Amino acid sequence: MTTLGIIGAGHIGSQVARAALTAGYDVVIANSRGPETLADLVAELGPKARAATAAEAGAAGDVVVVTVPLKALDQVPVEPLAGKIVLDTNNYYHERDGRIEALEKGETTTSQMLQEHLPTSKVVKAFNHIPSGDITTDTAPAGAANRRALATSSDHPEAVEFVTRFYDELGFDAVDVSPLGESWRVERDRPAYVVRQTAEELRENLTTANRLP
Repeated sequence: MTTLGIIGAGHIGSQVARAALTAGYDVVIANSRGPETLADLVAELGPKARAATAAEAGAAGDVVVVTVPLKALDQVPVEPLAGKIVLDTNNYYHERDGRIEALEKGETTTSQMLQEHLPTSKVVKAFNHIPSGDITTDTAPAGAANRRALATSSDHPEAVEFVTRFYDELGFDAVDVSPLGESWRVERDRPAYVVRQTAEELRENLTTANRLP
């Protein structure tokens, strides 16, 4: 049984936790304020979930989800995540994160920034272009007509393989938009961002995206 470490207990992190538990995973979840502040969430999630510090969640997870504001990437622990697949849900909001010139110029992506911060981890983009509430509600069995699709992107094929399987377990099709440098195609203000789409529609939206909005 796989344990999912989740660093960040906001809308996306808590919803991924709920979905993962339903799919049979164990969950160790952390936020920036300390495990004691997650008591209500953990009580809701049930006995297969526990709260921890970010370092503890990173160490406990066989796979780790990083879902913190972009401006807090430098606070993500490095050593506990070494060698692990790390799902990055981030988006760049200059209103929250401040202006980042390399992103404004299209010279890098948010996931490449996390990969640079975690050089020994296998960063993969996931869950960044779906409203959090849809993660547990807009799902369907494999092969169902009009099944929603989500994109993933990584420089590590094994990370893409995991996310593809994980999406399927949760009720989504997967579309690979690797390598990581192409993950801008599902970032904010692109056609694929926070819209409901099938795999065919997602592929079309990926091809029509512009590097600079």
